[in-house]
Amino acid sequence: MIETGKKVLEIEGKAILKIAKELNKDFTKAVRAILESKGRVVLTGIGKSGLIAQKIAATLTSTGTPSLFMHAAEAVHGELGSILPDDTVIALSFSGETAEVKNLLEFLKRNGNVLISITGNSESTLAKASDIVLPVFIEKEACPIGLVPTTSTTAMLALGDAIAVSLMVEKGFSKDDFAYFHPGGKIGKKIIKVKHLMHKGDELPLCKFSDKMEKVIKEISDKKLGVAIIVDDTKRVKGIITDGDLRRAYLKFGKLDDKKAEDCMHRDPVLIEEDEIAVKALNIMENKKITSIIVAEKNGKIKGLIHLHDLWRTQMF
Repeated sequence: MIETGKKVLEIEGKAILKIAKELNKDFTKAVRAILESKGRVVLTGIGKSGLIAQKIAATLTSTGTPSLFMHAAEAVHGELGSILPDDTVIALSFSGETAEVKNLLEFLKRNGNVLISITGNSESTLAKASDIVLPVFIEKEACPIGLVPTTSTTAMLALGDAIAVSLMVEKGFSKDDFAYFHPGGKIGKKIIKVKHLMHKGDELPLCKFSDKMEKVIKEISDKKLGVAIIVDDTKRVKGIITDGDLRRAYLKFGKLDDKKAEDCMHRDPVLIEEDEIAVKALNIMENKKITSIIVAEKNGKIKGLIHLHDLWRTQMF
């Protein structure tokens, strides 16, 4: 079994490397056509090729290139209405003679769509009708009878990934962009940053050294974040007053009527920068047993506040 598994992986791996070596200017044309398009990318195919097309469409969409999958058989029964003239179409068919895919060619030509084909036959009907052909020439399928789509579909999938990643590079698609498109996924949660979740602007409970404690308590109550951030005239963080600090101040001073923020504040608050990943903020809160962290620049200037509840909403833990 291990030998069979190794053989399959070796055959498919060699096929991908061969395609990589033979990649040419047609690949550049395909990526550029998508970049310059004002529409979406529509992937189509049927059978195993159709399943690969669905995965490529999902990868493109999640990396900033709006895409959709259109089943080749359903297309001629009304689904063609989903294709707009500005859309770029990528058709997958290893033989290039799949009847359901061939049935689309006349419409795509009349509709003015740029057609990119991924096929193993550059002399096929599909290839000849295409504006750009991306070949997936393989020596053989990895199965023992040489018929089950294995090497061919793996090669198509790898080529689709190459297109998606090339588009990411050309667009400058970043971790921030990825997190934006994956707010509910585990991958997105790992890289979502503090700045995406923090409270800022008028939401922040800000007070100054000289503010009376009556004002501080009102700010804590009004902003509903359980803290007041003490800043100087340049908005640099100097301290924090939490609900716990209020209790400790009461036990120490009794009445707080004549006290100011500087009398009750904690002078060494935990700070974090906005570009740190949110998971780091969560770890700090857990280790220090606190419920919020002030977000500030390196020079201490206030940027925001991130609360434990903000992290709960992401279902990060």
